[in-house]
Amino acid sequence: MEFVRKNGKGILLCLCIAVPSWLLGKRFPIVGGPVIAILAGMILTLGIKEKGDLESGIKYTSKKILQYAVILLGFGLNLQVILQTGKQSLPIIVSTIATSLVVAYVLHRAMHIPGKISTLVGVGSSICGGSAVAATAPVIDADDEEVAQAISVIFFFNVLAAVLFPTLGGILGFATDSGEAFGVFAGTAVNDTSSVTAAASTWDSLYGLGSATLDKAVTVKLTRTLAIIPITLALAFLRTRKEKGDGNGKVSMKQIFPFFILFFIGASVITTVATAAGVSAEIFAPLKELSKFFIIMAMAAVGLNTNIVKLVKTGGKPILMGMACWIGITVVSLGMQHMLGIW
Repeated sequence: MEFVRKNGKGILLCLCIAVPSWLLGKRFPIVGGPVIAILAGMILTLGIKEKGDLESGIKYTSKKILQYAVILLGFGLNLQVILQTGKQSLPIIVSTIATSLVVAYVLHRAMHIPGKISTLVGVGSSICGGSAVAATAPVIDADDEEVAQAISVIFFFNVLAAVLFPTLGGILGFATDSGEAFGVFAGTAVNDTSSVTAAASTWDSLYGLGSATLDKAVTVKLTRTLAIIPITLALAFLRTRKEKGDGNGKVSMKQIFPFFILFFIGASVITTVATAAGVSAEIFAPLKELSKFFIIMAMAAVGLNTNIVKLVKTGGKPILMGMACWIGITVVSLGMQHMLGIW
């Protein structure tokens, strides 16, 4: 009862923003519910002079519900299928992730972009957009404005990829009688699931391939999602070392260890074992949908805690970083596919 009294109003406000954002995201998948929710939250918060009773619930939604979303994301991962796909796509995935992280780090140093924003943009661009940001933000203790900025940058280049990549694939000469090559390209070079789906579905529609490209792209994309595990663990370790190096002995690995990632792994194992035992993967569909909704709800909270004026004023350098990561990932994905004989 104390929890409801303390957090109820803020959570309810986030829920009221999330429901229409979720429905609009279904209608306009290229934009997606999370971005709509952030924008709605940022606009709505301009009219709220004092959050008062709302603040605790908004904070709970942006932190805890975001972690619950990542845990539920694990129910969409069949590790057996992913390992089979990974034999072909893993070298490309590792190369694109490494490229994005290196580019983000170099530009962070060269352009003096804040470290947390650089980390979120680098990780979000290379792994899986909003889901990777959701997993990384609590580990590095990023605030809501940093999360909103990273999501905004990633969204912009997601839309560009979804619109431009099918045309680019045709210009480059991807096979049009099979969805494999373009599916691997979309799955490794586009980060958010909605944009991967949009690009792959367009390719299927253009060349009458049914859902062949989409199936390949989504499986490769889910394989990339597993990179959340080593990335978050590595970031937790680096943060511990940095805090100790700065003379703050109070922060330990145990305090900031992303325990929700263990539940994420557990959810993936449950899905894999159940599917191997003959249980239909469709039984986990509601949990995957709930994960998406929780991310939208958390992004509404992020928007409510974000100063849109400050976001616009400080957005230039992160956008340049996002563009550099996007171009780097695209070039490396194409180069690796050509080298491996996929394209």
